[in-house]
Amino acid sequence: MRDGESVMSIDVNATIIIERPIGEVSAYAGDPSNRPTWSRRIKSAAWATDPPIALGSRIVFRSRFLGRDLDATYEVTELTPGEQVAMRTAQGPVPMATTSTWRAIGPKKTHMVARNHGEPAGLWKLATPLIRMAMRRATEHDLTQLKRLLESR
Repeated sequence: MRDGESVMSIDVNATIIIERPIGEVSAYAGDPSNRPTWSRRIKSAAWATDPPIALGSRIVFRSRFLGRDLDATYEVTELTPGEQVAMRTAQGPVPMATTSTWRAIGPKKTHMVARNHGEPAGLWKLATPLIRMAMRRATEHDLTQLKRLLESR
């Protein structure tokens, strides 16, 4: 466990350096429609509100996690174009929040941080340690996949 994490909470951070300009990385990674192309667990993203992304936008993500298909509706709670997108589940089995931030570290290099945090409820609470471990692995994998995808363009 990391500082600030209780036994029943999840707080997973992953970072990566992507050899592409911040505008390109943030535009692609910050568009929920693109998430299935680089996220191992996200199978589809359907807009519940009209695109493009804006404060209050709602997106239904269908994911495969721990052997189960899950639908969760996320609502955009913070948006600073080119810098940060934060979303929180508005509906779904595991209350979670996710934040993506981008920072230029050169004209063609971007530092990205992906954070997933929340506290499972009900029977999911019993699986918190397993969820935390699986989420850490999946988040690191996702960022590596995003890097490969964007750097191959």
